[in-house]
Amino acid sequence: MENREDLTSILPFLPLCLRSSTLFWPPPVVEALKALSQGPHYSKVNSGQLLFLAISDIRNSLSLSDSSISSSASDGFALFFYDLIPRDEAAKWFEQVVPKLADLLLRLPSLLETHYEKADGGIVKGVNTGLRLLESQQPGIVFLTQELVGALLACSFFCLFPTSDRGAKHLPMINFDHLFAYLYDQYDEKLENKLKCIVHYFERIGSSIPAGYVSFERKVLALEHGTFCFPYPKENFWSQSNISLCPFKISNSGFIEDQSSGAIEVDFANKYLGGGAIRRGCVQEEIRFMINPELIAGMLFLPCMADNEAIEIVGTERFSNYTGYASSFRFDGDHVDKKEIDVLGRRKRRIIAIDALSIPGKRQYRVECLLREINKALCGFLDHFKCYQYQKFFQDAGSVGCQYDPIVEESGGHSEVYHSSLGNPSTSSQTIEETLANQLFRNHEAHYCQPLEYQQEIGVVTGNWGCGAFGGDPQVKAMLQWLAASQALRPFILYYAFDFEALQILGQVAQWISSQGWTVGELWNMLVEYSVQRLRGETGAGFFSWLLPSLKSHDTILFNNSHNV
Repeated sequence: MENREDLTSILPFLPLCLRSSTLFWPPPVVEALKALSQGPHYSKVNSGQLLFLAISDIRNSLSLSDSSISSSASDGFALFFYDLIPRDEAAKWFEQVVPKLADLLLRLPSLLETHYEKADGGIVKGVNTGLRLLESQQPGIVFLTQELVGALLACSFFCLFPTSDRGAKHLPMINFDHLFAYLYDQYDEKLENKLKCIVHYFERIGSSIPAGYVSFERKVLALEHGTFCFPYPKENFWSQSNISLCPFKISNSGFIEDQSSGAIEVDFANKYLGGGAIRRGCVQEEIRFMINPELIAGMLFLPCMADNEAIEIVGTERFSNYTGYASSFRFDGDHVDKKEIDVLGRRKRRIIAIDALSIPGKRQYRVECLLREINKALCGFLDHFKCYQYQKFFQDAGSVGCQYDPIVEESGGHSEVYHSSLGNPSTSSQTIEETLANQLFRNHEAHYCQPLEYQQEIGVVTGNWGCGAFGGDPQVKAMLQWLAASQALRPFILYYAFDFEALQILGQVAQWISSQGWTVGELWNMLVEYSVQRLRGETGAGFFSWLLPSLKSHDTILFNNSHNV
């Protein structure tokens, strides 16, 4: 098998065996899955209790320890399929869906074999897209067919993934046993509805396997020189940036996932991808993983994010509608995803997972914390794959390290001159990182190499990232995301305020800032000045009323009192 190094990294976390470069299920597992694939009349599996017994037999054949699965999972399976869904739906599940899932699992070895055959340059020329651990500080991308994703998620449902080494590799758990166990141990209607989303996904792919691709990319801002990652910006980078602020749009109704522009959709993530998606959690990230269950596959091979990392997932299909949030979350039926397909077979749904500081309190106003948050957002909003394209172009052209004259670019009806070093005054020489970054920020890449897609219309759609339970200052966080989107040359940022009281004058403030023609550096410097005063106790006002005293707002006072930061 080719891509042996990829397979070696991921094999300890797969339930399959390897012999003579061939992946396979042990014979007892094949027999059990074949029985399930022939339906309940043959397998006698027609209830949640009997399904879990069949799962336990398969786990035993894989030598998976009983201690690695929640003791209440069996009761959760029995409860869900006997009491929480109608009897006719349960009968349909065991007659139609379980056999399809068993057949999908039987085909997992061959699906992986085919995947690795195509992984090395077969999807994107010169790029390894094979399934492997995308470890921390190692940028990379994995392309999976939706069919392979379905097979991997069937493994999660059957609780077949080994768990013993996941903690050591900082990987989140991916088996569904805890979700079923929590349902039984601490019944909560939101957990029932999370499972209804999962079950609905399997019903959908059981009736028709999707034919597209999903990509999972670890994005890294380089902390050291000598790599082709985009460099991690320091304070001077931000304070001196001459990049213009992009248009700031606001919506007080609707949801991030409903936007139709094809823009980046921000996942208010946990540093462990998915957060509590397959446990008790049920806020923004977890809900997203329920209505787009293919996101869960990334939890298999993406260890937790460091401060200089983000994760981008492109192509997942939405399968469910929902209502409510947190404890009021409810499955609300089927969703037909009408997103267009890109040239690589992925839906044009771009989800960026970025984790904010958790409960930062007053320290969120320190410069190092402001830098951490703005660089985290920048890491997510940048198109890192273009850096790789530039690298390949420079290598092929033999021009690594060469310098370029400034390019005059039309922007908003006037000309701007972009010099080296990320839009700041040019230096006498350039490192390769600076050269790549310079080319990226010129946004003129068609002159050098043909991009996968023209990025000009791909904006950023976000909201109150790192606020709420995470305790971030919503006014400061909104500005930091605006700065990051602008520096990444995104054409707009669309902000869903969700009626946050502290953001009721966000539109007025953004309009005033835009009218001043401020650059990224100028707004950043105002944020830093405000934060210094906040730390010293020289102001207790929110950023908006501090910046524009004439726009006094009781909302900022409410925020300050309620968060006590």
